[in-house]
Amino acid sequence: MIKVGLTGGIGSGKSLVSRIFSAFNIPVYNSDLETKNLYQSNIILKQELIRNFGKEVYLKDGNINRKYLGNIVFRDKNKLNELNKLVHPWVRLHFEEWIENYSQFEYILKESAILFESGAYKQVDKVILVTAPEEIRIKRVIERDSIEKSVVLERMRNQLSQEELIPKADFHIINDGKMAILPQISVIHQKLIVGF
Repeated sequence: MIKVGLTGGIGSGKSLVSRIFSAFNIPVYNSDLETKNLYQSNIILKQELIRNFGKEVYLKDGNINRKYLGNIVFRDKNKLNELNKLVHPWVRLHFEEWIENYSQFEYILKESAILFESGAYKQVDKVILVTAPEEIRIKRVIERDSIEKSVVLERMRNQLSQEELIPKADFHIINDGKMAILPQISVIHQKLIVGF
């Protein structure tokens, strides 16, 4: 089984691409979604988050207070590093356990916005990068999350730039709204199915 990382900056269209791979019956591990689940289910992680970021990090209903946490970590690189050091070891472990259920597949995907920043690239054999022009990415995120442009730019600054990511990727999908992405995904899918 080939383990494939799927990455790209905020607003690039990773989720759309991973949904298309899912439609090809390829298992996709969504790091963002699984991290949210771990925030709720992992008692040790929960205690560490409260200890490091205060009890306000959780809402009264027990869900993570994303706005509160985001305001802290996206404005302070040290706090972001602190959060990553707490969370990513658990995500790595969870991914390793998850893989065991899909050993019969030719390949699986691990979707992660910060595949390289988190060190998760070490768990995969190949990397697919999704890119889009910056102005399109900003527009998508503003519409999706109902946030200010300045907040989007702040988040972008905490990720590697597309220019830095391109040489690290084995495959590159351009999601600019002009070039059709389905043919691009089909080519990659066929290569991964036959194992190159």
